Amino acid sequence: MTATFSQWMGDIQQRTEAALEHALPAADLAPARLHEAMRYAVLGGGKRVRPLLVHAGGQLTGAAPGRLDRVACAIEMIHAYSLVHDDMPCMDDDVLRRGKPTVHVQYDEATALLVGDALQTQAFLHITEATVSDDPLRQIAMIRQLAQATGSRGMCGGQAIDLASVGQQLTLPELEFMHIHKTGALIRASINLGVQCGHGLDDGQMATLDHVGKVIGLLFQVVDDILDTEADTATLGKTAGKDAANDKPTYVSLLGVARARQLAEELCQDALDRLAPFGDTSQRLAELTRFIIRRQF
Repeated sequence: MTATFSQWMGDIQQRTEAALEHALPAADLAPARLHEAMRYAVLGGGKRVRPLLVHAGGQLTGAAPGRLDRVACAIEMIHAYSLVHDDMPCMDDDVLRRGKPTVHVQYDEATALLVGDALQTQAFLHITEATVSDDPLRQIAMIRQLAQATGSRGMCGGQAIDLASVGQQLTLPELEFMHIHKTGALIRASINLGVQCGHGLDDGQMATLDHVGKVIGLLFQVVDDILDTEADTATLGKTAGKDAANDKPTYVSLLGVARARQLAEELCQDALDRLAPFGDTSQRLAELTRFIIRRQF
């Protein structure tokens, strides 16, 4: 019997947690305080959306679960590092993440900085320590893709634009450009790398899935902006209303809640329409898309 989406999601979240437990250095391994803080930042929290996307992408190409676990862990470590740095006083200066004190509050700023640095390098170490593709050249290309999604032409570049945009009113294309990089690049990479862990698809199919990843990344951000406006801190696990308090441009500040909701629906439908030709192999990715638009935290 095929598992329900909730059962599948719970299974992937559990196996990701177990895989991360093994992927991270032990807390008692020197330097113990740094390793303890790395584990604090990564384990026991979060929806694991990116690992879920990795596994959903892998379903399209029959990828081995063990390979998907390794890619998922690498991406989740990069995501966690970005949150640690994002919460620091020099960035968003937040005190709460995933319902517990942020790393610089629980430890100190210097440790938080090193946690982010170490998690990023641990991610690349992890993805290079085992085979995730039958083709060595493809595996190198996958690692390059992850690096690009993480760096100045991806997540870090988007964060730089975000910091430079405080107090400004961006146009919709400018806001989209920022979030294609800041939030979308790693989400896009999650799907693409999961797909590449299995058998190959043709260029047209890969282009379609790359577009789906771009759309899902934007959808995630639109919903995040709506939740930042409407949900409370206890529900979100992070400080609610932070974007408005910091005078950051968001989809809600630009479009209003009603139009932002409409945009989310349009993005969701675009992704679902493009996944339809893949048939049953895209089931989990389609379900995840619907989950993202209706998520409450």
